Amino acid sequence: MSDTPNLLPVILAGGSGTRLWPLSRKYYAKQYLSLGGEKTMLQEAVQRLGDLPHLPPLLICNEGTRFLAAEQMREIGREDASILLEPAGRNTAPAIALGAFEAVADGGDPMLLVMPADHKITDTTKFIETIQASIDLAGVGKLVTFGITPTHPETGYGYIRSGEADGSALKVEAFIEKPDHETAKGYLETGRYYWNSGIFMFRASRYLEELEKFRPDILKACQDAFAGKQADLDFLRFDKDVFLACPEDSIDYAVMEKTEASVVVPLDVGWSDIGSWAALWEASPKDADENCEVGDVVSLNGSGNYISAGSRLVTAVGCENMVIVETKDVVFVAPKSTVQDVKTLVKRLKSEGRTEVEYHREVYRPWGKYDKVDMGERYQVKRITVNPGAKLSVQKHLHRAEHWVVVRGTAKVTKAEETTLLSENQSTYIPLGEIHALENPGKVPLELIEVQSGSYLGEDDIVRFKDKYGRS
Repeated sequence: MSDTPNLLPVILAGGSGTRLWPLSRKYYAKQYLSLGGEKTMLQEAVQRLGDLPHLPPLLICNEGTRFLAAEQMREIGREDASILLEPAGRNTAPAIALGAFEAVADGGDPMLLVMPADHKITDTTKFIETIQASIDLAGVGKLVTFGITPTHPETGYGYIRSGEADGSALKVEAFIEKPDHETAKGYLETGRYYWNSGIFMFRASRYLEELEKFRPDILKACQDAFAGKQADLDFLRFDKDVFLACPEDSIDYAVMEKTEASVVVPLDVGWSDIGSWAALWEASPKDADENCEVGDVVSLNGSGNYISAGSRLVTAVGCENMVIVETKDVVFVAPKSTVQDVKTLVKRLKSEGRTEVEYHREVYRPWGKYDKVDMGERYQVKRITVNPGAKLSVQKHLHRAEHWVVVRGTAKVTKAEETTLLSENQSTYIPLGEIHALENPGKVPLELIEVQSGSYLGEDDIVRFKDKYGRS
């Protein structure tokens, strides 16, 4: 292995979080979830290259999940990761272009290994070996995609049709959308079709060259947006107005299907995109009755089920091939055969203005998190956790007052010009309109119960005067 790594992992961590709702939500998409392992899917993606020499990873995510991404990088000791914020979702071709511009900004031209953050790979050793064996292909100007060797006629994945041999790879003939069952069966029989993994490798400059050749409109919009780059804490922002005008397209159709330099390398590494509850069941450990049960679950006389209990006991009797998912604020039940319809369900909930589409009851913030324990007319109760050394913004509320009771740790409370320390079982009152701040000066998480009361309790009733996270 080379002592001077020139491989740059580019992790695509956007996504709207609909297919695994209610576990996955708009501001807590599946890449931020731990699905059967100790690490989240994003953390697993970043650590997937193991000891293969590579540059610090580059993450591309959105505004609403930036602090969550940064915190998950901190948890695995990758504070060196660069985090690029897409001003809006425009599919993979523009996102990768922003990453490529960042990669060449200092005069270098690294090899980009583009990977979705929300895929599962069980054989990481073979994955690393395949990546390493394919670096020379990208080094001579090829645009490499990795095709998963299909094991069954899957209708939930896109396909790549391969052509004649091109060195140690195969030429790409076409990218094909999700087929019906009979078509997928025919694909499997030919031996020429692979599942589209969404994993790519090429030099940054080569991708930009081919993008300019086939989609100069996308390249120009991304180039202009990148020219407006600004650093904001640990993040890189781009010109939002320019990027919003960028056309939307995938790398598959914008570049890979058009270029003469695209090749596909077969990849057989236990891959799944966990694109539905049925796919998660398929990829999860199961008992003798083919049930996957997560959390406090007791079931009888059932088989083929995926049952997840997030906050309480879930029981089931006589269920077969069902998905049952419980969170603190939602219960979802569906036959495995209909789970693709969850996107339609989420669309309906969104049209009704349901906040459960966007947030969990437990909401993460750059300073920690809060859990909405109870809510009624003119009052709301939250359990607030503030990370060691973290501080909420200096703020006031126009429509509510607050009572705080410390249940763990030490709180540094500022009200107007007065600052006090509160320990466990001590409390304070924040009158409506009073400027205040909350900080955890200790070494352990600060936990407190907050009781809000007033005529309006929305999260937007905050006037910020000073904020270490740049939100004022």
